[in-house]
Amino acid sequence: MKPTYSIAQTVIRLWRHLKPRRRAQFGLLLILMLLTSFTEILTIGSVLPFLAVISNPEDVLQHPIAKPFTQALGINNAYELLMPLTIIFCMAALLAGAMRLLLLWANTRVSHAAGADLSIRLYERTLYQPYSFHLSRNSSEIIEGISSKINSVIDAIRMLLNLFSSSIFLIAVLATLLLVEPFIALVAFGGYGMIYVVIILVTRGRQIRNGKRIAQESTRRLKSLQEGLGGIRDVLIDGSQSVYCDIFRNSDLPLRKAQASSVFISGSPRFVMEAFGITLMAILAYVLASQPDGISRAIPILGALALGAQRLLPVLQHAYSSWSLLQVKHASLLDALEFLDKSLPKYAIQEETKPLTFKKHIRLRDVSFRYSEKSTWIISGVNLTIPKGSCIGIMGVTGSGKSTLLDIIMGLLRPTEGAIEVDGRPINNQMTRNWQTHIAHVPQSIFLSDTTIEKNIAFGVPESEIDRNRVYLSARQAQIADAVEGFPEKYQTVVGERGVRLSGGQRQRIGIARALYKNADVIIFDEATSALDTNTELAVMKTVQNLSSEITILIVAHRLSTLKNCSTVVELEKGGVLKTGSDGQLVRDSVDGRRI
Repeated sequence: MKPTYSIAQTVIRLWRHLKPRRRAQFGLLLILMLLTSFTEILTIGSVLPFLAVISNPEDVLQHPIAKPFTQALGINNAYELLMPLTIIFCMAALLAGAMRLLLLWANTRVSHAAGADLSIRLYERTLYQPYSFHLSRNSSEIIEGISSKINSVIDAIRMLLNLFSSSIFLIAVLATLLLVEPFIALVAFGGYGMIYVVIILVTRGRQIRNGKRIAQESTRRLKSLQEGLGGIRDVLIDGSQSVYCDIFRNSDLPLRKAQASSVFISGSPRFVMEAFGITLMAILAYVLASQPDGISRAIPILGALALGAQRLLPVLQHAYSSWSLLQVKHASLLDALEFLDKSLPKYAIQEETKPLTFKKHIRLRDVSFRYSEKSTWIISGVNLTIPKGSCIGIMGVTGSGKSTLLDIIMGLLRPTEGAIEVDGRPINNQMTRNWQTHIAHVPQSIFLSDTTIEKNIAFGVPESEIDRNRVYLSARQAQIADAVEGFPEKYQTVVGERGVRLSGGQRQRIGIARALYKNADVIIFDEATSALDTNTELAVMKTVQNLSSEITILIVAHRLSTLKNCSTVVELEKGGVLKTGSDGQLVRDSVDGRRI
């Protein structure tokens, strides 16, 4: 069960992930908020003398505070004050508007910049997680965490900034109104505040539920999209479009309902408060007008209160809306923080990984593996020595542990028991990356990115660093060069998503060329030649085996001809080594016994 976090605890967790530069920018934003609130005070404060000159000019001229200024400026007529006060009031209003625009721009830029930082960090931490992490997570959950949920982080940062700025503005506006008319200001603010407090208490639980529903259904919707579009050939053949449409509908409809509910709850109090505010202003106008000298006294006060209310109500609504949406984004924010909290391995911050020395052999000592304490053993008590430069074949029925054994040798999975050693040195967590620099892997299903053949062969290499001569050599060795050079754009041919524009055999040979381009001295073929015809397979394997006596080759295959030239063949059964043979003897025995 996941621990629960309050908004304050979540904000602290988020703050720890921000770069020092972003923290400094948030500090500058706070100063900008204070300056903007000062312009609000100036606007509300300047309206009082402006309206007083209009409603009761003679009293203003004789006012103890105004008298020194009028005498110093040589103003004898109250109407002479109207022009400068009008200019001051207009300038204050324009300055306040400009400052609010500047604050909005700064809030938006900083929150999205922080979101970009966090998005990059989240993707980085996801890519550096061990293979077991990716096996235990659905890819849609990971993609959703990186893409959609980081948007929730950006929204949450904006909501927090809005909440801070709204709080500062509220204090500034309230302080100004208290100077104008303390009792009325307290009554107005208290009335507005109490209504929002009641709304928050009533809607908080609903908004939290909406947030959890949005986070959950967003992942389910992405999963349904991936499954439907990823298997589009089978969907079209089977005519199962309606099934996937129903799956999508069952996640998208609750998602949209939760989003609609949260938007309504966040925005609806505004209309109630506007009606309440107008009613309150009418009552105050009546009370003030009923007093002696009511009209002349009421106009400046009502003008200041009207301007204050015009500032106060949107700020209150903004603060409430930010708080409400923050409750909705909380669940998605926690999901994103769960990824951000994951640590990076030490090699991630190293400029270059130094390869581990490999001159003699790879040795597995009593290696056993299972995914959890409650699951069954997939590999059990395997002892195996693989000399450098040898060609080892691995065979066995489906479920015998062949691919898992390869994952352990490649350092993708850590043995639950036992150890893997290279030249007598154990491969622990700190040495895994150093060992993996020796390895090239060719799986049964080759992943091709939607880019050129050249970039797919030099997979993961920046374009400016691609060695084209090595690309051409690798393609020839993988028996794909003739096909590629027959395309109009040759090595610049775009293969389409997952290599859809190529045949299965062509995709497989590009995968083999990719492994050869890496110049690794340990090449692992996991059913890698299953899509090739017999003649092409023999040509590819002959080329690979003749590359160098220093290259160690491990081959998992169902086709007996693939293993015929292996120096040693290991047969697995139920996670253990059933038999080991050499010089093709085990292959011949398997033909007779039909074990393969």
